[in-house]
Amino acid sequence: MTDNTVVTGVLERAPIITRPRVGVALMFLMNGFLIGAWAPKIPEFASRLALSESGLGLMILVFGIGSIVMMPIGGLQIARFGSTTVTRVAALMALPTLLLLSLVGNVWTGAIAIFLFGGLIGAMDVAMNANAVTTEKQMRRSIMSSCHAFWSLGGLIGSASGGLLIAWLGVVGHSLLVSLLAAVMVGIAWPMLLADKPHPEEAKAKVRLPRTPLPWLIGVVALFSMIPEGAVLDWGALYFRNELGASVQLSGLAFGAFSLTMAAMRFAGDLVRDRFGAVRTLRFCTITSMIGLLTAGLANGPVMAMIGFAIAGIGISNMVPIAFSAAGNLPGMAQGIGLSVVTTMGYSGILVAPSAIGFIAEHTGLAAIFIGLPALHLVVLLLSGLARHADRAADPQ
Repeated sequence: MTDNTVVTGVLERAPIITRPRVGVALMFLMNGFLIGAWAPKIPEFASRLALSESGLGLMILVFGIGSIVMMPIGGLQIARFGSTTVTRVAALMALPTLLLLSLVGNVWTGAIAIFLFGGLIGAMDVAMNANAVTTEKQMRRSIMSSCHAFWSLGGLIGSASGGLLIAWLGVVGHSLLVSLLAAVMVGIAWPMLLADKPHPEEAKAKVRLPRTPLPWLIGVVALFSMIPEGAVLDWGALYFRNELGASVQLSGLAFGAFSLTMAAMRFAGDLVRDRFGAVRTLRFCTITSMIGLLTAGLANGPVMAMIGFAIAGIGISNMVPIAFSAAGNLPGMAQGIGLSVVTTMGYSGILVAPSAIGFIAEHTGLAAIFIGLPALHLVVLLLSGLARHADRAADPQ
């Protein structure tokens, strides 16, 4: 009557590499790959539709609106059908959207295409994060940080290869190749994903946005973790060039230093979290990010600022994965609901913050922005105790 996985009453952890872990990592890789492949297509997209800078800005805003609209919808469907089904369906529906963006010929069809692209990528984002939480529970070990590392890797591959492939194959040829490669990733991952059909009581439960403050507070953690990430992404190079006197080539290293350390630490983050616990890891990462942002903001030259951004990348790397893992393990709540709240709040920071930062920077300068951003992390520190819910994935049941 005793299962052979039980030792002295405690369930053993699964091996580090399992089929479900490979499957969900491939989904993260595919999602990041599509996003990365879209980045080098933006100039051609704007030219084809004769968009001004403000027009392109509105289109990118439509992408964000699509994500914000579809993320909660994806979370509700997870509560009904499980994360595996929603991940697969969203991935299949997202596959042709990049090609659609390459074929549209006017502003209205372009707006529809980019809304669908952002929306389906966003819905898939919620679902694959929920599946990663389920896989963490099954394995009894942390995997969320490495999943996000694969997303970063996919984005790097998609963006780095995009320009060369567009020059070689053309815009439509590039989209066809990217869609084919993404389909291969989905096909390999499809049978590996851990199935997680909801329990009968969850399926019958009335689905609504949570009334408890817990997921909203964790959403604040995600939001205040992602705003600095978006600030470095959107304003780091301009800070290097305009305020630190860096060359164009050196300015490109601002986000490069940040993203390199962030990706590297995301691959190591699961081991760190399993060793020290989610709360201590989140606090260490938050303080490290604060030190990095202050170093960058107080820098007297590009080298010091680059070091600061690299330190900030180490810190920010595992803050959001811990918040997502905590959201998926909240007691008494279907994980899709909690995750949809936290992911929507988190990603809205990246979508909304850049314009607000630009407005403030006109009056204060970007150095003051990076000096001020650690104030958001003080809130994360105050709420860091909520990260204890992330450790429930590794606790024996």
